[in-house]
Amino acid sequence: MYRYDEFDHKLVQERVQQFRHQVKRRLSGELTEDQFKPLRLMNGLYLQLHAYMLRVNVPYGAMTSRQMRKFAHVARTYDRGFGHFTTRQNIQYNWIKLEETPDLLAELAEVEVTGIQSSGNCVRNITSDHYAGRVKDELADPRIYCELLRQYTVLHPEFSFLPRKFKIAVTGSPKDRAAVALHDIGLRMHLNDSGELGFEVLVGGGQGRTPVIAKTIREWLSPEHLMAYVEAILRVYNLNGRRDNIHKARIKIIVNQLGIDRYRELVDQEFDRIKGNIRGIPEAEIQRIKAYFSPPEYEELPDFTDKLSMLRLADKAFDLWVSSNVEEHKIRGYAIVNLTLKAPDRVPGDITATAMDAVADLADEYSLGEMRVNHRQNLVFVDVKQMDLHSLWKKLGLLELATPNLGQLTDMITCPGLDYCNLANARSIPVAQDINKHFVDVDRLVAIGDFTVNISGCMNACGHHHVGNVGILGVDKHGIEFFQLTLGGSSDEGASLGDRLGRALPQEEVPAAIEAIVDTYMDIREDDERFLDTYRRIGMAPFKEAVYGSADTKVVA
Repeated sequence: MYRYDEFDHKLVQERVQQFRHQVKRRLSGELTEDQFKPLRLMNGLYLQLHAYMLRVNVPYGAMTSRQMRKFAHVARTYDRGFGHFTTRQNIQYNWIKLEETPDLLAELAEVEVTGIQSSGNCVRNITSDHYAGRVKDELADPRIYCELLRQYTVLHPEFSFLPRKFKIAVTGSPKDRAAVALHDIGLRMHLNDSGELGFEVLVGGGQGRTPVIAKTIREWLSPEHLMAYVEAILRVYNLNGRRDNIHKARIKIIVNQLGIDRYRELVDQEFDRIKGNIRGIPEAEIQRIKAYFSPPEYEELPDFTDKLSMLRLADKAFDLWVSSNVEEHKIRGYAIVNLTLKAPDRVPGDITATAMDAVADLADEYSLGEMRVNHRQNLVFVDVKQMDLHSLWKKLGLLELATPNLGQLTDMITCPGLDYCNLANARSIPVAQDINKHFVDVDRLVAIGDFTVNISGCMNACGHHHVGNVGILGVDKHGIEFFQLTLGGSSDEGASLGDRLGRALPQEEVPAAIEAIVDTYMDIREDDERFLDTYRRIGMAPFKEAVYGSADTKVVA
């Protein structure tokens, strides 16, 4: 993993001291809330429904056991004993006292994490594939380029006050686990016709009030010119993006208004103008950064396949967990293990301080001290010996982190909703809990298979409802919480936006609607066809009828 150098340490420490002075001025009344707002946002601090919320960057989702222990300490010392992992691979705390924030940030700096640019109209935390560096299909480790982009964009004077927030994701595999098509810039590594490694560059993706799948602006870009081309995209956006309307300020609006061809023309003009002045990434710098992501010293392990098969045959519960939560590693004898933060009675994405400490201990014991967080609000151990899987599974079970539901219906993305957020129209967490109560049969969940449910409490789409196989959006109808369902969304390499099912439902009817959708899918699917494939083949009609009845087909807001 990347480690701070002397410049990183100095920058972060100076920012903490600067913010300490700003907080002091706010508490004394010298700064009004309106004056203080842009200053706190630059450090990841939001004022939410009940208290301040602090969002902490986890760059490209990678963290050490030492950092996880610090997250536990922060949860225990400055919050109410828990943290919440987000869809941007961050962690946030929802009960922060303003006067304690500088001390909190100073403690986080000790383990090389910060809230800088986790909010505000700037380049946010750059995200990536949570399996980066560990999977066979990977062309190159995307974290190298994530780190180069992070260093280039953090506190960049031109890009710290953009028209609106800006999100970048990078993947190095044909299989998209980073949802690159839903970002302002998505970078997908691939080989050109000459076998050279480069990036397909996508631009203008996003969710929120105006969901858009990103468009390809450049089929292949040499890594040498990555910084210059990203800067060209950002400059064109900065010059043309709207600042008069927050709802029309994202790059996706500009791309759609101008058209991708015109936007490409403007970017190419800017790229041609600046690429001579912006040095390509020196090979020495690439190698310096790359060294931080060198693979660990793996042991030469014997083939454990037969013994693992015997353990799975002897224990159905262990077999289900391996099938669901364990992925193939590129090194023989090792495995990738997913820890789902989605136990039946758990708030999706939440984790207690006690569990964080325990996870850190297990990472040291079983995963060479490293772990990841993915955009579906789960954790990952990336370097587990196959021979240790059974032992690890038993210990995870004691922490309620061994639920065998990765990618299944109960592995829901859920935003904090109206329980915490002052922007929300409805509560998200109770809806997830209600659905969980209806789907407790493990065998049934296995039979349903790959099936994503994403829940947002408002149109800002922090719960990624637009790209759930089933999306659930909270809406306010005359002061009463209702929920709008969409079908057919996806965030992978075949990204798609969900289609609106029909009239919004009260909370108590949502679980029955999900049941009806599932039952219909199970009746009409072919062989082991995924729900998404069934929906794309059959369309909306049978699901609409199952939920509303044949006479109730009118779409009402």
